Amino acid sequence: MKIDTDITRRRFVNNAAKSFLGVSALSAMPFGLRGAGEGASHLKQEATAKRVIYLYMNGGMSHLDTFDPKKNVEVMGETNQIKTKVDDVFFGNHIPKLAKQADKLAVIRSMTSTQGAHRQGEYYMRTSYTLRSSIIHPAMGAWMTRLKGDTGSDIPPNVLIGTDSRHPGAGFMESRLAPLAIRDPEGGLSNVKMRSGISGERFQFHRELSQKLDAPFVERYNHKNVRAYTDMYEDAIRLMKSKDLAAFDLSLEKENLRERYGRNAFGQGCLLARRLLENGVRYAEVTFGGWDTHSANFVRLPDQAKTLDDALSALLADLENKGMLEDTLVVLATEFGRTPEINVNEGRDHHPASFSCVVAGGGIRGGQVLGETNETASKAVTDTVKVPDLNATIGYALGLPLDEVVFSPSMRPFTLADKGQPLVDLFG
Repeated sequence: MKIDTDITRRRFVNNAAKSFLGVSALSAMPFGLRGAGEGASHLKQEATAKRVIYLYMNGGMSHLDTFDPKKNVEVMGETNQIKTKVDDVFFGNHIPKLAKQADKLAVIRSMTSTQGAHRQGEYYMRTSYTLRSSIIHPAMGAWMTRLKGDTGSDIPPNVLIGTDSRHPGAGFMESRLAPLAIRDPEGGLSNVKMRSGISGERFQFHRELSQKLDAPFVERYNHKNVRAYTDMYEDAIRLMKSKDLAAFDLSLEKENLRERYGRNAFGQGCLLARRLLENGVRYAEVTFGGWDTHSANFVRLPDQAKTLDDALSALLADLENKGMLEDTLVVLATEFGRTPEINVNEGRDHHPASFSCVVAGGGIRGGQVLGETNETASKAVTDTVKVPDLNATIGYALGLPLDEVVFSPSMRPFTLADKGQPLVDLFG
């Protein structure tokens, strides 16, 4: 790759300083180095979505039993097809409420992944990059926060609701871009109240004393991890004093609405996500585990699918009623599907060759199906969609630059969705 040699020493020093200080990694590099993003999509549109609710089905959701059922009785087991609100589109019988809202959904039935193990598949789905021991890549929420900037709210713009210790978070980016983790949606934020017996004046005194004691160390070691600790502490204090804390209080919602979402961690997590988006959060991920049905698939799946059906159908209706669905992108994702073959334990095994994901709102045209699998749903036969393509579609909906290069601390170039191409036909 040829680099412009007509760069003055002053320009070089200035650019280097910008790079190492993290001001603007792309603009800091000579123009010729933009080729480092080669293969990334150059497509960009005016944003159709302002925010994202990302629902992650941890464990590998069975596409056959949910969004891609077949007439073949052998592969379907005890699951049956049901009609949806869209002609000639069928869902599994365990998600009847979503079937009635199929006109809001774009179902991608031709997803495929190169990763057939849980940890690797989850990582790939969230980052567009394969798992490596030498680096941790940022998840989509961190990319959005970095490229969109601050929201001005006391609540961090990136939130993770649920339990997932393997989430990549901000990866190699500054930790301030990592999601605020909320383990229990009904419990709200932990440790946000002043300890009993500690007055505001006493707390302020100890805070100022701590800052004075830390100052020489922070000044001497102005490194990423040191800044991360300071930023985290300051953000926590700001949030403790914020009126926005009420956004975390689900008791402020009407009881009948909470019941519609489902009185479980996932249902209440979806409701909390909607509340947080109303208060400045841009990217809320809600995780829902338990989809790893190697055994007793047809015993476990009805309850599992009902939880999803209640929560997602309530979320879509709620967003629509509040006028938010039009500019909120809802994504339902999982790391892979399950095999059409039913094993000796009446379960389904890992199947990365084909699976389904769903998108709605945020400029997506509802009532459509992209891609098709064969008669057993074992492989995609039309419009194959790779994992980075789905992430590029999220970035495209948000109006993010898919080809903008961000450099890791080791100066390796990365883009939001690697070489993924957005599914532009979903919009309209």
